[in-house]
Parts: sequence; structure tokens; C-alpha cells
Amino acid sequence: MTTGVYAADYANAERLFAENCATCHGADRNRYIGPALNSSSRLGKVPEIAIEAIINGGVNGTLMPAWSGRLSSSDIKDLVALIKNKPKSDPKWDMRDIKNSVQVYVADELSLPNKPNYNIKSLNSLMAVMARGRYSNGKNAKVVFLNGENNEIVGEIPTFKAPHILNYNPANERWAYVKTDGGRVFKIDLYTMQAVRSIKVGYTGPSLAVSWDGRYIAAGSFIPNTVVILDANTLTPIKYMQLKGKNLDGKMVESDSGSITATPFGNYFAIALEQSGQVWIADLGKNNIPITKIENVGRHLHDAFLTQDGRYLTIAAYDDNKLAVIDLKTKKVIKDIPAGCVPHTGSGAITKVGDRMLGFGTNFGSGKNCKKTVVTVFDAKTFEVVKQVPVIGGTESPAAHPDAPYIAVDIISGADADKIQFIDKKTLEVVKTVTPGGHSHFPEYTADGKYLYVSAGYAGDKVVIYDSKTLEKVKEVSMEVPAGIFSHVRPKNVTVGLGK
Repeated sequence: MTTGVYAADYANAERLFAENCATCHGADRNRYIGPALNSSSRLGKVPEIAIEAIINGGVNGTLMPAWSGRLSSSDIKDLVALIKNKPKSDPKWDMRDIKNSVQVYVADELSLPNKPNYNIKSLNSLMAVMARGRYSNGKNAKVVFLNGENNEIVGEIPTFKAPHILNYNPANERWAYVKTDGGRVFKIDLYTMQAVRSIKVGYTGPSLAVSWDGRYIAAGSFIPNTVVILDANTLTPIKYMQLKGKNLDGKMVESDSGSITATPFGNYFAIALEQSGQVWIADLGKNNIPITKIENVGRHLHDAFLTQDGRYLTIAAYDDNKLAVIDLKTKKVIKDIPAGCVPHTGSGAITKVGDRMLGFGTNFGSGKNCKKTVVTVFDAKTFEVVKQVPVIGGTESPAAHPDAPYIAVDIISGADADKIQFIDKKTLEVVKTVTPGGHSHFPEYTADGKYLYVSAGYAGDKVVIYDSKTLEKVKEVSMEVPAGIFSHVRPKNVTVGLGK
């Protein structure tokens, strides 16, 4: 096949891309979770027949499924032509679009019951799993809630596009908020296990946070480069911010929205601007929500997590191989923690080990000069490195609990990307490796620390549950491409691994 012979229907191709591909490859076709798909990209420069084969057959070991049989031959040829011949696009989504995108599913929320309509001793026990679905959209893209007391499913909420991140309201146990890779935020009633309303804040970007007083939500986007602050009750947009600032080289750049973190130390949102290397502090306690800009934090900022009191924010700087520590009282960087190659801390983890509070930072382990893959352990008061623990591959998310003897880390790269490794708290050494299968990632302990949940996504299509002490498998729960797992107890603990 050559593009010169086939008369492509580009309007059809754009529609197909938006419906089926944008969730992973970006609404602008310039990458997101998956690689860029435009005429200037690496894939845009390979032969048409090779692109067609990838779309038809998928790519083993990745999120890319086989589209043969789901899309027609002519549809796939249209997509190939789009990738080969069209540059990246520049979709817009402004404050007016956001306001007009609200959908209400339950008009009278006061009519909802005042307690859960299913059996559960405490909502702290809820575990939410982001099931992306094989094609990242449709009926199998949903949030699945399990009761961590008995590991039974208690609710499933369709999100229509792949869900990415979920946060619970710290001030009201019944509400949770989930953001999809299609840019839509859902307000979820945990008592009845249903979405009550939603709003589209952009196209792609995973960041989401709920303020400690439960009044506000902040949601960020990669496309466009924005953050919007919403009323947590009605999802009405309150403040719209375009993310732009000088990077460490003095160049003015637009930035993807990295992590957004709410803190109990002050009524703040801390917003990471990935490419500009800045962190913006939004003060929710003042009129018009003023912004304090902390510059020169690091190159390519992404994940962040808090100390127990919420005062210190530790944020990963991919290209500097460090964790930068920000004091939210002085709003200044106070320390750089040397980390492994490309630190990606996920939600981070801090937990008590002996008489010290220790932080655990995971690392992708990528980069040309990366000679070993490690988990960086640091003192969460002095921020000095205690140890770098060798592991068998790049890691993404650590899990800890006061009553669990091990720190769990997911191996996300190389031949061992189907494994979880366990670091003993006493020795700070890897003592056990388990193989949940698939692409194993996002370990999370239940509220009581009795069980560890692990997503075995990609080819695994299951959540695997382990006994936290014996590390024996307890149960498997089937679902399509499970990803992030979020315990309801997270807000109470401030950071994964703290509290009970």
C-alpha cells in the first residue's frame, strides 16, 4: 500500500483517532502514554505497511492492542495516512469549553442515602482500581471498587475513557473524584457507587488533587497546558491557569501539568510545571487564589509527595536525577536528594523504620548513563540519603504500611516487568520477589495493612492480592488492563506508608 494510491479520508481518520487513539497517544498526536503519531515523529517516518501491521496486530508487552476486527481495513488505512502525512495538531479547550462540558447524572444529591447501600465496616477499607479497558475506552474503561476487608467487588463505575487517577475528599468520606485520560473529571458518590456529575477540563494529563478542606479540586492538563480549579461540590470552574514560565535556561516555555498536591500544612495546591521546572503554590485561603512561583526547582518535574505534617514537598526532577525538597512554609527549595536514574516516585512512600521516618523513592532506571537500578531511601527529616537499594529493574511506585514488614516496589522495565520486589524494613535489602504476571505495577496496601493489591495489567488482566506478611497469593480479580490502585485511607495518612 502507498499513500499515493489510497485516497485517504482525513476527516474520518481524525474522528477515529479522537475516539480510539487519543487516550494513549495524545489529543494532539504528539505522544502521551504511547508514542507520537504524526508526520514528524519516529513512527511517522517508517513505511506505511509497517504502521498498518502495528495497528492491525498490536504490540505485545504494551498497552497497544490489536485493532484488526475492531476497525475496518479502510479505517486503518485512513489512520496510517494521517500518521504519515499530517503534523501534530493543536486542540484548544478554554474556560468556556470547560463550563459548557458539565454533565449532571443525579440532579438532587440530597435525595441520596446517608450511608453505604452495601456491606462494609468502614469506607477506609475501599480500594479503587483504575481499569483502563483493552481499548482504553468503552464499557470496560471503569473504576472498580473493592472492599479490602473481604476483597469483594462492591461497585463499578464506567468512565468511558481510561481512568488514570483518583482522589478522595479528605473532609467528606462519601465523595471521590476520578480523572480520565480523556480529560474528564467525575464526582463519585461512594455510598451508592455512582457518578453524580462530571466535567471535561482538557484532553490529556493525569494530575488531580482535592483540597484538605474538601472545597476545591485542581485538575491539570498536558493538552492544553493548563490547570483549572473547580468547586468540589458542583464542579463549577473557579480559576483557570495557563502554565507558562522561564525554565532553568531562562527560556519562556509552556509546561505540562505534572503532579498537583494538596497539603494539610496550609490550604494550598502545589502544582508542578514539568518543562519550566517551576512549582506554583495556589493559596486557597485568599481572595482570587493568588499564586507564588518557585523557580529553578529542577528539570522535567513530575511526581511529588509530602512529609507527615504536610510541610515538606518532595518532587522528582527526571532530567536531574534528583528529588527536590520544598518547604511550604518558606516556599523555597531547601534540599536536593541525589536519586537514581530518572526518579519517578509515583505517590511516594514514607514510613517508620526503627526510630526514624524513612522515605522511599522509585526510579525509572532509564537514560544513557544509567548503570544500575535502585530505590533511594532517605531520612524524611534531614533528607539525607540513607541507602540506595539495588533492584532488578526500573521502578514506578512504592507501597508501605506501618503494620507491613516490607516496602513493595514494582519492576516496570526489562525482562522482569512482571515482578514485584519486597524490601525488608529491618535490613533495607530486597528479600523476596513475586511474579503477579502481566505488567505488574501500582502496589497498594489495604487500610489495615493485611493485604497488598497489585495490578497485573497489559496481558495479565487481573488484580492480584497478597497476604502482606507471608506474601502468599490470596486472590485474583479479573478486569481489563488494571492500572493505579488507591486506598480510601490515603487522605488520612497524608502520604502512603504513614498512619493507620
